[in-house]
Amino acid sequence: MVLGMAATGGPDAQPRDGAWFDQVFAEHATAVHRYFVRRAPREDVEDLTAEVFTTAWRRRDRIPSDFVLPWLYRTASYVLSNHRRRPTLTLLGDSGPDDHGHHRSHSADPADLVVEDHQVRAALARLSDRDRTILMLHAWEGLDGEGLAKALGVSRGGAAAALSRARSRLREAWSDEQ
Repeated sequence: MVLGMAATGGPDAQPRDGAWFDQVFAEHATAVHRYFVRRAPREDVEDLTAEVFTTAWRRRDRIPSDFVLPWLYRTASYVLSNHRRRPTLTLLGDSGPDDHGHHRSHSADPADLVVEDHQVRAALARLSDRDRTILMLHAWEGLDGEGLAKALGVSRGGAAAALSRARSRLREAWSDEQ
């Protein structure tokens, strides 16, 4: 099965109606929201999350039934990439960095608090976007194995190799930071 293509033709296939979508939303909205909290400006998180679920509704017949969350994460990565390419207007009154030049979140999520640590931020900043994405999908979103492979659009072996390489590069970046 290819990512994006659902196997909906079987006798046990659940209809992709409003009830199905409500269930998908109830199960995965928090995870998708947290995905954006960790990666996007706070004021954009709600809109980006809504855009992912709007896309999911439009493409509901193409979502793999056994990999809904990885499909949502992959869609979220596209939505975020498109969002970052849009021109933005920064108002003078917008809040900026704190006294140390760091942007602070007001989240109680431990993953967010870890990223506020300067050394962790510096080590992650030294990685490529792909390595950061792989590590975040694995560590923060809890994807591994087949789920990580589907989210990245690669084979399971490719995902394992990519995760191993990303971890190795993070270790190097971390040791350089120490």
